[in-house]
Amino acid sequence: MNLCPIEQERQRQAGLLASVRARALVALPMALNVRESSQRAQRGLQAYRAHAQASAERTLGTTFPTIQALVGVEDFGPLAREFGCTETPVRGDLGQWGAAFPSWLAAHPALAAWPYLSDCARLDWAVHCNERAADAEVDVESMTLLGHADPATLTLQLMPGTTLLESRWPIALLHQAHRTTASEPPDAGMLATAREALAEQQAQSVMVVRKGWRAVAHVLGHVDVAWTASLLEGDSLAAALERAGDAFDFSTWLTTALSARWLQGVVAWPHPAQPPI
Repeated sequence: MNLCPIEQERQRQAGLLASVRARALVALPMALNVRESSQRAQRGLQAYRAHAQASAERTLGTTFPTIQALVGVEDFGPLAREFGCTETPVRGDLGQWGAAFPSWLAAHPALAAWPYLSDCARLDWAVHCNERAADAEVDVESMTLLGHADPATLTLQLMPGTTLLESRWPIALLHQAHRTTASEPPDAGMLATAREALAEQQAQSVMVVRKGWRAVAHVLGHVDVAWTASLLEGDSLAAALERAGDAFDFSTWLTTALSARWLQGVVAWPHPAQPPI
C-alpha cells in the first residue's frame, strides 16, 4: 500500500515519539535507582563513620583508662574522636593502635594545663603492650652462667614487654588511683595521695612488668633505674653493674627478679667485644 508523503511523515514522527517515550520510561527508573543508590551510599558512609568513631572511643578508653578517668568519660569521647581523625588505624587489629596518643596529648594546645597526661598515657600504653607481649618461660639452666662466666661476656634478658619509664610526675600513683573497675570504685585515700603528689610534682620512675596475666608498674629508685636501663639497652652484666654503682645489691635484685619473674635468662656473648645484634 502506497502512502502519500504526508502520511509517511506522520507515521515517521509518531514512531520517533514512541521511541523517545520508551527510552524515557527506561531511563527514569535508572535515574531513580542511581539517586537511591547515592542516598544509600551516603547513609552507609555516615553509619561507617559513626561506627569508626565509636570504635575509636571504646578502643582508646580500654587502652588508656587512666586518661579516661582523669579527663572524664564525657570529655574523653571528643578527644578520642579527634585523635582518630588525625591518626587513623593502619592495621586491622585495633589493639595495635594508639602508640601516638601520648605524644598527641602532649602537643594538644587545649591540654597544656595538664602536662602530666602525656606521661600517664605512656604508662597506660606500656601496660597495654606488656599484657599483649608474648609469654616466656624462665631459662633456669642459663643461670648457671653466672657462677663461672666472665660478667663482661654475659647479658641479662628481661621478660618480653618489660618497659622503663621515667617521669617528673607521680605516674604510678595516678595510674593506681584511677585503675578501677565496676566492682572496685576509686579509693578516696589513694586519690587524695595521688593529688597531693601531683601538686608537689613528685617524680616517679617505673618498670612495667607482668604479674600473672596483668601488667603492673613497679616504682624504681635512681640506682635501679640505671641498672634496668642498662639491661634494656643490652649492656653486658659488667657494664650494667658499673652503671648501677656500688649502692646496687645484685644478689638481692637477682632473688627478687627470679621470684617475680622479671628475668627471662642469661645470655652469653661470643666475645666480650661483640654484643648480640
